[in-house]
Amino acid sequence: MALIADLVLALHFGIALFITLGLLLIPLGFICSWSWIRNRRFRQIHAGLMLFVAIEAVFAITCPLTVLESWLREINAPESFWAYQLNQLLYWDLPPAFFLGLYLLCSIWVIYLWRRIPPRSAN
Repeated sequence: MALIADLVLALHFGIALFITLGLLLIPLGFICSWSWIRNRRFRQIHAGLMLFVAIEAVFAITCPLTVLESWLREINAPESFWAYQLNQLLYWDLPPAFFLGLYLLCSIWVIYLWRRIPPRSAN
């Protein structure tokens, strides 16, 4: 079960990294004229995930991946070195109000980017 928990953590970290990099790379890509940042599917997934995270924060819902990983870890105690490192990067010990504000600001940023740098229409 520890290996499955590690895989869930890695997936969770990958999603968080995807969202975070998107927040930075979309405006940078606009400046650098990178065409891929206007890919509609990429932008829909990015915006959807960011809005999902913000909605979780607004309603104080624990992420399903966090719940699954916690459940798997309770079954099998020790976690691997890499799981520990990813855990440290992913889970910050800050008050929930900090995350609520952060996720709402990031959601506003995503909406702004959608309007300022719109994705290409799906033709």
